[in-house]
Amino acid sequence: MDTLKISKVIPGDIPQLQAIGKQTFVETFAEHNTASDLQMYLDNNLSTEKLTNELSDPNSEFYFALLNHKVIGYLKINYGQAQTELKDRSSLEIERIYVLKEFHGKKVGQVLFEKAIAIARQANAEYVWLGVWEKNPRAIKFYLKNGFVQFDKHIFKLGNDEQTDIMMRLNLT
Repeated sequence: MDTLKISKVIPGDIPQLQAIGKQTFVETFAEHNTASDLQMYLDNNLSTEKLTNELSDPNSEFYFALLNHKVIGYLKINYGQAQTELKDRSSLEIERIYVLKEFHGKKVGQVLFEKAIAIARQANAEYVWLGVWEKNPRAIKFYLKNGFVQFDKHIFKLGNDEQTDIMMRLNLT
């Protein structure tokens, strides 16, 4: 594979962020969810307004994985009050790591994950946490391989469907 570059997303990148966000989400979850639930999620969570608000929050950051200047994946992390749940000042949340299906198995997700861990360490976070859908064995295996352990469960609402996410954490200290 050519050299993979990680680049911080800026407000002018919102159209690219929407495109990669929608494509990777559909590739990952369309098989096990209804089209209407998927569309509701995409409309609510990847709208220009929502992404603009998230990008303007100093406690949220997005990063692109670029291969030959093409966006092939992305990462979203949250600190403090921007976290979706715990809101623990001593933690960092990985809210999203998504990679285009054609690049699965090529270490793109691992590079994005390592970027998140490097940021967490730089911020002196004591641990990193995330939620992963219980019906996403590929992602669960990835996080277990990287040292995460399950500590709880929570409900993730995809459209009108209430789904169970496994909450996982990795202690850094």
